[in-house]
Amino acid sequence: MSNSSSSQRPWWSFGHLWLVIAGPLLVVVASFVTFYLAANGQDPVLSKSTAEVRADAPDTLTTLAPAVQARNHAATGTLPAPDAKK
Repeated sequence: MSNSSSSQRPWWSFGHLWLVIAGPLLVVVASFVTFYLAANGQDPVLSKSTAEVRADAPDTLTTLAPAVQARNHAATGTLPAPDAKK
């Protein structure tokens, strides 16, 4: 039986082993970074009422009308009634 030099080397001296270890380790580190960003980079909660929209915006209800109609259509599944103003 012959002893080769590769069986005498310690486990950390093999390069491909570090590739096997680095993959899962990188995923674990990335998950901690993602958790940190999610916990500390929270966006502020926006109000849903139209009363708190900027007062200096011209004709606020008209500019929000298409968005409100689309939201209502998505929630109910029915089309909004046509406006008589046209």
